[in-house]
Amino acid sequence: MIRSEGCAMADTTRDLLVTAAADLLDLGGQTAVTIRAVADRCGVSHNAPYKHFAGRQELLAVVAQRDFEQLRSWFETASLGSAGDARTSLLGALDQLIEYAHAHPARYRLLFSDQSLTPDDALVGAAFASFQAFRLLVSRYQREVGQAGLDDTELAGLIYATCHGAIDLHLGGRAADAKGLVSVENTIRVLFEALERPAQNP
Repeated sequence: MIRSEGCAMADTTRDLLVTAAADLLDLGGQTAVTIRAVADRCGVSHNAPYKHFAGRQELLAVVAQRDFEQLRSWFETASLGSAGDARTSLLGALDQLIEYAHAHPARYRLLFSDQSLTPDDALVGAAFASFQAFRLLVSRYQREVGQAGLDDTELAGLIYATCHGAIDLHLGGRAADAKGLVSVENTIRVLFEALERPAQNP
């Protein structure tokens, strides 16, 4: 179907509104994201956002969907790494996730810990697709380090959950050196060392 200039302009305005909402999340957290504030940041009328979104919650859901799509893109790009380098590719993808969380804590929480966000099919699909891309990275890593006997989905879930748990503790100020939580990166390093350590005979 050929789009009219009006449709193209509508898409552009919608994208600008999503970007404005993401920027406001970065600047002031969720309380900073109101329909009025988003409209003001875009220089449009206060009613304009309602032409694209039913309300604030739908707008936030699209922000989350777009960020999940970015995560998926990072994971898929990491999967293109050269043969024999799956460990480096996987750790690099985790580093990008960690950097994203530290650079955009409010957006990270929106994706992974916001209970008020009502997920629609598009958001659920984007979240699942990002995890599937991560699982493929883990599966490639398993084959290269000789851990093919483990279920790749379960191992991906373990690594993902450990990373998110460490991020959450650090973002919440609940991590401490005395707990062995020097940094998220160090926690991931310890996890991989444990995974790759040869099993000891009893």
